[in-house]
Amino acid sequence: MAKEPVISKMKKNRIIQLISEGRRIDGRGKLDYRDIRIERGIIGTAEGSAMVCLGQTEVVVGVKVGLNAPYPDTPNEGILTVNAELVPLASPTFEPGPPDERAIELARVVDRGIRSCRAVPLEELCIE
Repeated sequence: MAKEPVISKMKKNRIIQLISEGRRIDGRGKLDYRDIRIERGIIGTAEGSAMVCLGQTEVVVGVKVGLNAPYPDTPNEGILTVNAELVPLASPTFEPGPPDERAIELARVVDRGIRSCRAVPLEELCIE
């Protein structure tokens, strides 16, 4: 059984043509950025929140804080939990309910990114 191509040959040829002309499929030049907009404090029940808009893509993030005992194997570090929710309004393929494998994978990737660059110093989350 042959695999379906990720993109059609026509679309591939169009993309190659646009690249040779120094343009993108949405009309921007190859060095043009999408407009970026950041709004803070949009979720009233969260300790911190923001909405980031990059072109037509919108991402909302909220931060909740709670007191918990650290894990026994990392007694000097606070706990960071990353969750992702893909809402049905964003795509007809997203369904309400518990996170599907795409949301779980997104949360894992974001978690790894935060931890690997130490964007959140977990030691500073501990209260003595």
